[in-house]
Amino acid sequence: MAALARWCVRHRLLAVVLWLLAFGGVTAAAAVTGSAYSTDYEVPGTESGRAAQLLRDGFPGLGGDTDTVVWHTTSGTVRAFDVQQTMTRTLDEIADLPGVSSVTSPYDGSSGRRISHDGHTAYATVVLARPAEDMSKSEARAVVRAAKAAETDGLRVELGGSAIGLTESSSGHVAEAVGVVVAAVVLFLAFGSLAASLLPIATALVSVGTAYATTVLLGHAMTVADFAPMLGMLIGLGVGIDYALFIVTRHRRGLKRGLTVTEAVTNAVATTGRAVVFAGATVCIALLGMLILRLSFLNGVAIAASSTVVLTVAASVTLLPALLSWTGPRALSRRERRRLAEHGPQPELPTGLAARWSAFVERHPKLLGSVAVAVVAVLALPTLSLRLGTSDQGNDPRTSTTRQAYDLLAEGFGPGVNGPLTLVTRVDGAADRLALDTLDTTLRYTEGVASASPARYDTGGDTAFLTVVPGSAPQSQRTSDLVDRLRTDVLPRAETGTSLDLHVGGVTAGYDDFADVIVGKLPLFVAAVIGLGCLLLLLAFRSLGIPLKAAVMNLAAVAAAFGIVVAVFQWGWGSELLGLGRAGPIEPFLPVIMVSVLFGLSMDYQVFLVSRMYEEWLETGDNRRAVRVGLAETSRVINSAAVIMISVFLAFVLSGDRVIAMFGIALASAVALDAFVLRTLLVPALMHLLGGANWWLPRRLDRRMPRISIEPPECRAAHERLTEAVDELTKERRQDVRDFPG
Repeated sequence: MAALARWCVRHRLLAVVLWLLAFGGVTAAAAVTGSAYSTDYEVPGTESGRAAQLLRDGFPGLGGDTDTVVWHTTSGTVRAFDVQQTMTRTLDEIADLPGVSSVTSPYDGSSGRRISHDGHTAYATVVLARPAEDMSKSEARAVVRAAKAAETDGLRVELGGSAIGLTESSSGHVAEAVGVVVAAVVLFLAFGSLAASLLPIATALVSVGTAYATTVLLGHAMTVADFAPMLGMLIGLGVGIDYALFIVTRHRRGLKRGLTVTEAVTNAVATTGRAVVFAGATVCIALLGMLILRLSFLNGVAIAASSTVVLTVAASVTLLPALLSWTGPRALSRRERRRLAEHGPQPELPTGLAARWSAFVERHPKLLGSVAVAVVAVLALPTLSLRLGTSDQGNDPRTSTTRQAYDLLAEGFGPGVNGPLTLVTRVDGAADRLALDTLDTTLRYTEGVASASPARYDTGGDTAFLTVVPGSAPQSQRTSDLVDRLRTDVLPRAETGTSLDLHVGGVTAGYDDFADVIVGKLPLFVAAVIGLGCLLLLLAFRSLGIPLKAAVMNLAAVAAAFGIVVAVFQWGWGSELLGLGRAGPIEPFLPVIMVSVLFGLSMDYQVFLVSRMYEEWLETGDNRRAVRVGLAETSRVINSAAVIMISVFLAFVLSGDRVIAMFGIALASAVALDAFVLRTLLVPALMHLLGGANWWLPRRLDRRMPRISIEPPECRAAHERLTEAVDELTKERRQDVRDFPG
């Protein structure tokens, strides 16, 4: 690491140019190729997946996205001549637009069911030529403009569907901009130097920008979910700024101790840079744990997010040293430079609130540990009611046209019309046809079914499907119960004496199947992530207690973060106020991604806190001193890093995307708990209570384990020699929290 830092300092112009060329080249390639993200979360091998595949094979015309145009009259009915004339002309215009395959009007003789019983609401089905992810925003906006042009004082027109949702994406990059600005303010308050506060921002922006473009290109090589780029930016900005913050803090400490700029940069990268690489490796391992699930779109998310972390780590140990060498002594504030010139180098000792808090925790470990456990337990309670399921356009903000179309359809035709179920089967012989022709009558009398359409056959008569409209909303538990009832009771009876094999598909069925697959694989996934993380900590800190405490702390942070997500998004506490839409179930893939990200980020603070404690333990063998010194010397920088990360994550609530907002709130909550409750309160309290047992490792295991070190012993020895030299120069020994017990 020291050799890498010296090379970057000596060839700083080349290092900066190489990064800028990489950023420019990848960005240009991404701009030329365009994006190719996927919104298809279908899981192969599930019943809903088989139903979707049968439908695509038998009815290719249904392969495109199906959206709706809904209109509502406040006076009169939709059958009024002027309304009918206006909407017929509008639907004809939409049918002629690029990307539109066909439009089914409620005014056609066969479409009477598309007009509500009270005559005030009607809807048309717009079948697009391609799936929603392949539609351009301009094509979708053209449909919206044509439909909205028909609105008058007594006629309201709204639109719904996946393609229409493309037109209601977030406003530019406001979320990222807000997060970066807040981070810059926090850095300036922490450093007092404009140059030092801007360097972490610049490093993170270059690395995250390169990673974002890389994710765009990755979408052409494998399945990448549509939320992966925003998730990567969210993680990259948070960890990128934090990693740079830790290195800049160590660099500034070296300057204050009298090191030259080159020596300070080299020392920072050789010490804290190693911790950054180790922390980044734990984040990547946690993210890549998603590969265990073998779900194609999660594979893309894992690789995209991991590549973002790798690039942020690489920028922190290469680009940042080059920039620091250019900045020179301006990494210190004017006051600090003046003090250094007047009084010479002085040791930077922990004082103030950090020192007092460290001593306070040492005096009251039982009380403070109990308080921390109580706080985490209360926040984690809502997790017990976690429900995975459909989150649809009924959860959009009230002002969106998709939400208003959803509500109009639910009011006029019943909530189930927003998420009909599809029954698909192969057909072989007259007995199968006879059973299918009477099945719709049976379905209409099934509990939970509002209506059912007759069977529709493909041109060869080999495949058929029926549409079932539930009596409840797509995200309702009653709709999930109906899916189970159809699969286990109604359809098996209908298949008796035939060769039919009816598969239940549709939005609710697909999400329920997805949730079942995720929940089934979650224990193995969590065990793998915890096991790998504990193994790394075991190798780094030569202790059984440290990895076990880290695993428990990480689980506590995840549970509490999910409790907050459930309260906000599932219970609806403040979701409308925050512009996050109506309450609803949690996305099925959220637990997997959140466990990966939260375990990785939680491990960061564990590494930076415990590595300083471990260093002091190796030097003194005094556990109380090690814990007190480690907490006093790292709490300020950890808290600053946490404030930055929380600000970045919360800013993504402004994205307007419900899934990204879930990530933002969950990550911000977890980091806040991790930094201010777990790492600065519960972890040191437990370590004081356990004493020397914190560092216990069986001798036989110790001899067989490979030896790795986050901070090399030679660097620690150099720090000690430097501190002794500075102490001799200052001549006056200042009081040091390290020398006084709590």
